[in-house]
Amino acid sequence: MKLTDFKALTFDVYGTLIDWETGMVEGLAELVAKAERPLSRNEILEAHARHESTQQKYTPAMKYSELLSVVYKRLAEEWCVPYSREDCVAYGQSVKNWPAFPDSAEALAYLKTHYKLVVLTNVDNESFRFSNDKLGVEFDARYTAEDVGSYKPADRNFDYMLEKIGDIGIEKSQILHTAESMFHDHGPANRHGLRNCWIYRRYDQEGFGATMNPGDMPHYDFRFNSMADLVKAHQAELSG
Repeated sequence: MKLTDFKALTFDVYGTLIDWETGMVEGLAELVAKAERPLSRNEILEAHARHESTQQKYTPAMKYSELLSVVYKRLAEEWCVPYSREDCVAYGQSVKNWPAFPDSAEALAYLKTHYKLVVLTNVDNESFRFSNDKLGVEFDARYTAEDVGSYKPADRNFDYMLEKIGDIGIEKSQILHTAESMFHDHGPANRHGLRNCWIYRRYDQEGFGATMNPGDMPHYDFRFNSMADLVKAHQAELSG
């Protein structure tokens, strides 16, 4: 199997192309500073993952910016920090400030010349618009949790993508699902029979950060530690 065997890359965005963990930590800095005890970066991210995953499970149709507001409230309660509605709403809007990984835009510009590029993301359309500006590429299709009415890892999101992606001339066998999160993406990709590429952004860190532990580790067909490494591997196939 080669990278050049595929016609389309379907991307998770947050954690893969956008550095959501840095965005979260920066957005929660004032709240964390008021906590009763010091919190490590991983403690912040793991707590965020717990509350986000629960909220996505029980309110699957809630817009992501609103869902983040609830997550902020739950974190404040867990860490015994006073909060206001305005604080919650401000954090819900913070996706627009989350930075892209330094290699994302350049890698996407290169890959756009070889593949259809498709987004399958857990955020809402407005939040993704700000991130898309940072990524600097026109995706061929964008499927958001707001469009679907549920959040990954729900099978519904992948069912929706696979049904819709045929509209742009792509068959399932031509897709390489490209993502960081084992929990949100690679598990359901396995269930749907999709070939998959793990962008292991957290290769030099412990744990799963802002994503839940997937339990049994899903299978993956390719693994790279960055988008830049994926591009290098593609270039090597072409030159070889």
